Amino acid sequence: MRNPSRLARATPLLACLLLAGCGTLSSHHGRVQGSLDAAGNGQIDAAIASLESSSGPLGSSKDLLYYMELGQLQQLKNDIPASTTSWQQADQQIREWEDDYRVDPGKVIGQIGSVLLNDKTRRYEGSDYEKVMLSTYLTLNHTLSGKLDLARVEIKKTHEREALIKDYRDKEYAKLEDEAKSKNVAQPSLKNIKGYPVETLDDPDVLKLKNGYQNAFSHYLAGYVYEANGETSLAAPGYRQAIELRPGTAILEDGLRGLHSRVRQLKPKHSDVLFVVSSGNAPARRSVTLPLPVTMGGGLVLTPISFPVIDKTTGNIAPRQVVVNGRAVAVSPIVSFDTMSRRALRDDMPGILLRSAVRATVKSLLQKEMNDRAGPLGGLLTNIAAVVTEQADDRMWRSLPEQIAIGRQVLPYGQYTLTVDTPSGPKQLPLHIAQRHTIVPIRIMSGSAYLAQGDMTTPAATIEASVNDKAPAPSKQTRKRS
Repeated sequence: MRNPSRLARATPLLACLLLAGCGTLSSHHGRVQGSLDAAGNGQIDAAIASLESSSGPLGSSKDLLYYMELGQLQQLKNDIPASTTSWQQADQQIREWEDDYRVDPGKVIGQIGSVLLNDKTRRYEGSDYEKVMLSTYLTLNHTLSGKLDLARVEIKKTHEREALIKDYRDKEYAKLEDEAKSKNVAQPSLKNIKGYPVETLDDPDVLKLKNGYQNAFSHYLAGYVYEANGETSLAAPGYRQAIELRPGTAILEDGLRGLHSRVRQLKPKHSDVLFVVSSGNAPARRSVTLPLPVTMGGGLVLTPISFPVIDKTTGNIAPRQVVVNGRAVAVSPIVSFDTMSRRALRDDMPGILLRSAVRATVKSLLQKEMNDRAGPLGGLLTNIAAVVTEQADDRMWRSLPEQIAIGRQVLPYGQYTLTVDTPSGPKQLPLHIAQRHTIVPIRIMSGSAYLAQGDMTTPAATIEASVNDKAPAPSKQTRKRS
């Protein structure tokens, strides 16, 4: 009979395992769902309050996703300065990672295979496409605030960020092979894990993306900002890159083709208006636990390991047009964050699988050792601890839209009524045009539509129409914030 003291000595180890793991098991989806629901119903103050209450005490250290989500909600609220500040806080955390990578790429890449309990114990650095969109949104905010000099800085940073991500990804794949060899672990294939919905990552729309970080909107916006600033030689590469990322899209091709003629033909007191229509919310990650085969003692042991899954979204709420004073302006989708998030997960999977294989091996060895030392009860407790602490990383920027579409139209200066379709019916919002170039960001959610109206010289103004709101009269003054 085994000595009970062995089980007693093993208990603290299991307790540490459970305590360390349970602290990471909160779901980001659960953390932000209340906030997203409130924003979808037009209750933006309640949305911000919900995010605050689920993100720890006031004054406590906040993580990257907190500032990403908060900045998005503040933009919807029309608090552009606060939104910019929050996104700059998030950007600072990303730049710390980028600075570390520039100083010592080997050290950063060397963390690819590191593992403790699950991927949620790792510091969240942001998905590749999230990093790019963060600097893109800062470009948009600066442009809405009339700070084209700062917008140009963000555009340059976006290009530098894309180049750094590409360099990291190129080095990562070589490092993964070395990590697998050094840990004596065979690099598993996702197709060998029974039950994983591989079709979500092998979707044709996912595979045809050039990569998991560049998007057509970021580069089209760069082209538009340069054009508004009179820098057509810099605008052309932005439009050209957008076409390469989303080929066969007429509005992107028109952006480049009509560049020089637009500059010459824009009449006095007319505005070249760019409508940016964002709809829905980025999909959530969910955790699925599946048996991962591990080679031990010449045989295979099936160890339950959790993997992240992003299901393809259904029921897209994106409109095909916006209506300005009864005149339809077509909008064309140019970015899908449903697709980009699945492409980013596909690119991350080799690292996730390597860490999962190492984790499965460690857990199998620990269970065997505990069974040998403390008997079946020790092995059972170890197995329970392994299951309790096993959860896939579901962190992602949920308040990003599911899709971005754009439209472009020349309009005379004046007051307009903007009509957009939402799942709860058409919403009407007042629109004021008074500058040579105007960006009109519109956000459509389940029961509301938000309009962030800004020009190139004054702070933005945002109007929100919720489910029960009456359409505001176009003659009413829009709400301003400094």
